[in-house]
Amino acid sequence: MPRDASELAHRLAREAEAVCGHYLSNGRRQGRYWLIGDSRNTPGRSMFVRLIESAKGPAGKWTDAATGEHGDLLDIIRDSCGLLDFRDVAEEARRFLHLPRTGAERTSTSGRARIQPGSLEAARRLFGMSQPIGRTAVEAYLRGRGIFVVHDEGALRFHPRCYYRPEDDSPTEVWPAMIARVTDLDGRITGVHRTWLDPFRGDKAPVDTPRRAMGDLLGNAVRFGVPNDVLVAGEGIETMLSLRCALPTLPMAAALSANHLAAMLLPLALRRLYIARDADSAGDSAAVTLMTRAEAVGIEAFALSPGLGDFNEDLHTRGIEELRVALREQLVSQDVAASLP
Repeated sequence: MPRDASELAHRLAREAEAVCGHYLSNGRRQGRYWLIGDSRNTPGRSMFVRLIESAKGPAGKWTDAATGEHGDLLDIIRDSCGLLDFRDVAEEARRFLHLPRTGAERTSTSGRARIQPGSLEAARRLFGMSQPIGRTAVEAYLRGRGIFVVHDEGALRFHPRCYYRPEDDSPTEVWPAMIARVTDLDGRITGVHRTWLDPFRGDKAPVDTPRRAMGDLLGNAVRFGVPNDVLVAGEGIETMLSLRCALPTLPMAAALSANHLAAMLLPLALRRLYIARDADSAGDSAAVTLMTRAEAVGIEAFALSPGLGDFNEDLHTRGIEELRVALREQLVSQDVAASLP
């Protein structure tokens, strides 16, 4: 049984490609390396992980050419899962390798201060404990909403037994859940959003509040893709994933509510902002507020309006081709050429 970090890293290196496929799912193998944007699973090609030991070094070592950072597979687990404590990194590595925890780890874990429910640390740990969404209730739920191709860039995960408590003094229930990563402008995890699911019907769980968030949400968002000079922002996760079906190359951000959309922080390099408004008074107010804020700092801002209540309803009811036709009429010409088939 491994007893220290170097032995854990050595064991992970034996499975380097499997580790990268799991924790850096937005990358791909090229020759002897796994290419990815960074250790937080951002799409790109600036970071490379050595998959096979060679004269250049051992398997599992990585270098980020953009920043000069380097490390091993334990660092990748830490960064991609948003973990802070090495005990949590080791525990996640052992889970991946199907190894039991050491007696020392069990003792230190039991003696650890209790994590405050709803805290940033609790949010990061929940995301780290979750798994990719492929072939899970999350995929079934999204298909039920008309989203058959999920361009989530690793922002969504699945937890098979996520705690749900209707009230503070109520018994705890357990439901499958879609876990969405909330991040700041630098890509750091600041919270998570949970959507509890019915495991049999491909729909939200039959509970009073099937959606809840925890952590630091104000100004932050669930991000799909890395924004450069163009961004599409809106409220709901399903709304933005619906737009990603039609516009898979445009980066998007789901602020999770109208109030949070109005207060969302904008990247400094942003040149053009599209605001995917929901067709209600709260959506109208949020769109106006965010548009005013964007224009005040020199960002072009345009509203994208759905034909029905929101863009997920448009996709589900009218289909992908009709959605693309409607979007073509609302986008700036260069974004039409770059983003629409």
